[in-house]
Amino acid sequence: MLIRAFRVTDRLGNAFLRIAAWTAMALVEQVAYLRRGLIALIVGIAQFFTGTVRRTRSTAYQAYEATNDQYQRTMAQRAAEAELKPRIVEDPLRQQNRALSAFAVLLLLALLVVVVLQSQDDEEPQAAANVNFWPESNGTLQPTTIFPTTIPTETPVPDPLQAEGSLVYAMRENGQEDLWAISVGQSTPLRLTNDAADDRDPAWSPDGTRVAFASTRDGNWELYILEVSSGATTRMTFTPGFEGAPTWSPDGAWLAYEGYNDDTQDLDIYIISADPTRATEDGATRLTYAAGPDIEPAWSPAGRQIAYTSWRTGSQDIFVYNLDETDPRREELAANLTGTSDINENYPSWSPDGTEIAYSATVSGVDEVFVKPVQQPQQEATVLARGKMPSWSPSGASLVYTLDLYDGRQTQILTRSATPFSASTNAIALPARATDPDWTGAPLPRGFIEGGGVPANPDVSEPLFVEQERQNENGLYGLAALNGVTAPYPYLSPRVNDSFEALRLAVLAQAGYDFLGTLEDAFWPADRPPEPGEPAQNWHYTGRAIAFDRELIYASAPQPIEIVREDVEVSTYWRVFVRVADEAQGGALGEPLRSRPWDFTARNSGNVEDYERGGRLDDRVPAGYYVDLTQIAEDYGWLRASAQRTWQYNFSAIQYWEFLKTQDLSWNDAMLELYASAELDAFLSEATSVPPPPPLPTASPTPEPQRSPTPIPPDLQS
Repeated sequence: MLIRAFRVTDRLGNAFLRIAAWTAMALVEQVAYLRRGLIALIVGIAQFFTGTVRRTRSTAYQAYEATNDQYQRTMAQRAAEAELKPRIVEDPLRQQNRALSAFAVLLLLALLVVVVLQSQDDEEPQAAANVNFWPESNGTLQPTTIFPTTIPTETPVPDPLQAEGSLVYAMRENGQEDLWAISVGQSTPLRLTNDAADDRDPAWSPDGTRVAFASTRDGNWELYILEVSSGATTRMTFTPGFEGAPTWSPDGAWLAYEGYNDDTQDLDIYIISADPTRATEDGATRLTYAAGPDIEPAWSPAGRQIAYTSWRTGSQDIFVYNLDETDPRREELAANLTGTSDINENYPSWSPDGTEIAYSATVSGVDEVFVKPVQQPQQEATVLARGKMPSWSPSGASLVYTLDLYDGRQTQILTRSATPFSASTNAIALPARATDPDWTGAPLPRGFIEGGGVPANPDVSEPLFVEQERQNENGLYGLAALNGVTAPYPYLSPRVNDSFEALRLAVLAQAGYDFLGTLEDAFWPADRPPEPGEPAQNWHYTGRAIAFDRELIYASAPQPIEIVREDVEVSTYWRVFVRVADEAQGGALGEPLRSRPWDFTARNSGNVEDYERGGRLDDRVPAGYYVDLTQIAEDYGWLRASAQRTWQYNFSAIQYWEFLKTQDLSWNDAMLELYASAELDAFLSEATSVPPPPPLPTASPTPEPQRSPTPIPPDLQS
C-alpha cells in the first residue's frame, strides 16, 4: 500500500514538472517575441527623427531579420548542445526512498511537538477528582481547586499561581451566613464559624491570625474578633444599633467600621480600639458627619488614610479621608476619588503599596472591577474584570473578587493579575452566594487544618422546609389552600405551598409582623385575564406565583416597603426591602439601607423625563431598619420577576410585587401539572370554553403562623 502511494506521488510530481517546463518554454517564446518587437519599434522611432521614412522601414526590417536570424542561430546551437549532452534518468526507487525519508522526518517532528505540549500540561496543577468537598451543603456545585490550571494565553503567568496565604469569605446557605477560609493552593474550604445567627463582613488582621467580622449572634448587628487558632470569639461593640464592615489599621491596634447613628438616623464611619478592654472603656470615635450613608471603610497601608463609600454628593462615590488633616473642616476636605454622577462605586480596597485603590461598580447592568491611582483622581479608572468586591493579594500583584451566577444564587471567587489584559483564574466555585473575600499572606494554623475546621451546626443544617407534594389519581396536582392568607384565591400548587408557608414564617420572624399574610394575588383561575403589560403566560395560572400589595409604595411615610432598582445585563429587576415593626426600629431586627430606592411616584410628578424613565432615584436613603425580602424569598426558592420591557410606560409591567417558584419548569409543563393537555390547548387557543379550575381545597394542614414577640438584645435585658 505504501509503495502504491509513493508511485502515485511520483507520477503527480512528474506531471507537475512537465507542466512547469511547458509553461517556462511558453514564457521564453513570448519574451523573445516581445524583445524583437521592442527592438524594431526603437529602430523605427530613431529613423523617424532622421526624416527618411522608407529607409527607416528598410532598416527596421533588416534589423528585425538580423535579430530573427541571430535568435534562430542561438536556438539551433542550444539544440545541438543538448543533443551532445548525456541524458541521466534517475532510478524511480531512489525517488521513492527520498519521499519516504521526507515523510519519516515530518512524522518525527510531529511526534516531538506532541511530546513537548504534553509535558507542559503535566506540569500544571491538577484539581482533585471525585471528592465531595461540601458534605454539609445542599448545593449541586462542588468547589474546584483554588487557582487551578488556566487557559493558555500570550500574557505572562498570573501571580496567583505562585501565591501563598489564605482567603476568608462569607457564604449564605439555608438562609444563614457563616465564615469560611481556604488556603491558597488547596481545594477544601474550611468552616470558620457555625453560629445559628448570621456572620459576615470578614477582614483579616495584619498578621493573619485573627478575623474581625459582624454578627447577629447576640441579637443585633455587632462587631466581633475571631482568633483562628483557638476559635475564641470576642465581642467588640455593645450598642443597641447596627455595626458592620470592619477594617484593620495596618498596626492591628484599631478597627474602622460603619455604624448607624440613632440620633442622626444615618450611617457613618467610626474608629474603635482593637483591644477589648480599651474598646469598652473608651468607646468609639465618630469620623464622618456628612448627610447620607458613609459605608465600607478601608484603612490604607500607611495608616494615615481611610477610603470609604459615601452618598454625600448625591451619587455613590469613593472618598479618601486624611487622618492627619488638622483643619476642622477635614471631612469636607476628603478627596472624591471617583466623582461620577451616573455610576455607583463601592467596596474600596487599597493596594499594599498604598498607590492604588480597587473598587467595583455596576455599568450597563454588569458588575466590573476597577483600579485607580490614589494621587490622580482625575485619571480615568482601569477596568480589570467582570465581578465585584475586590481584595488585593499580599504582594500587590493580583486581585481576588467575586462573580455572582444565576441571579446571584451562586458565586465564583476569581483572581487575576492587577495589570490590564491579563487572564482571570477560577479560584473556587461555590454552591451558594459568597461575599467579601479577603486575602492574607499568613497560612491557616496547622491545628485548624488538621481538625477539618469548625463542624456544621445541626440546628441550621436541616432544610428550611419539606414540600409535601400531593398528586391526584388522574396524575394531576390539585391546589393547596393557604391557611390564614387573605387573597382573592388563596391557593398554590401543592408542590410549592409548603415553601411559601415557611417563607411567610421567616418574614414574620425577621420583620416582626406577618407581611405575607395578605396577598394581592396567588392562584389565578383560567378565566382571569392578565392586565395590560403583564405576560399572557402568567405564572399565577400555574399556582406558582405570589404578589403582595403593589399600592404599598403610595403609603404615607415611613413607607412599609422600599424598592431598589437593579439592572442585570439587559434586564431590570427590583430588590424589595420591608420596614421592620416600629418596636424593633432600635436595631433589634433588620439593618439600615445603603442604597437610594427607586421613586415610582415621580412618574406622576409632571416631569417628562421622570415619566419616560418610569420614575427616578429617590432624593435620599430612607432612615430606619429594613429586611431584604428578596433575599429571604430566595432562601426558600422564590425568585423575583424581571420587569417587562414596557415597564417605564406601563405600571402593570413593573412587577416588583411578583415572586415566582418555577423549579426550572417551563410554563407549559407547570400548567400540565394542573390541567389536562386538551384543557391547556383550549386555554392557549383562547377558545370559548374556559377550563374549570382544579378542585379547591377547603382546609390546609399547615398551621397558621403566629406573631412572635420582638427579641431583645442580651445587653439590654434586665
